Amino acid sequence: MNIPEFTTHEDVMFFDTDCAGVVNNIAYLRMIETCRTHLGAKMGMDFQSMGSSQLYPAVLRTEIDYRVPAVLGDKLKIYGKLELLERVRFWCSFVMTRESDDKVLVTCRQSLAMVQMGDGKPARPTRLPGEWTSQWGHLLG
Repeated sequence: MNIPEFTTHEDVMFFDTDCAGVVNNIAYLRMIETCRTHLGAKMGMDFQSMGSSQLYPAVLRTEIDYRVPAVLGDKLKIYGKLELLERVRFWCSFVMTRESDDKVLVTCRQSLAMVQMGDGKPARPTRLPGEWTSQWGHLLG
């Protein structure tokens, strides 16, 4: 059973940094969001599927450790994977490294729940898709 995983690559741009050329914390989260979006597509949550089902992943919690700062011009690699399944939420983990020296810059965990949208009522978490349990049941917590 393959655990869903995905790696993205980012160049640190001027708009990612503060006046000292160090990456701002919100830019790290944007980069993690990009990786998580691609990871979600591998899990069956591509834009078309979410649009037709109106079932979307919603972030419940983000735990992030900033270990070493990235700076203007760095090339970064963001590795994400499905870490744990629970009844109505799941956890993804991310590791961000600098490509030039493979140094770990950021580690992150996020818990998400699937929410049904489109009925005009406040969204409530719903059970995770059954096929996830059959594919990745070994990750059940």
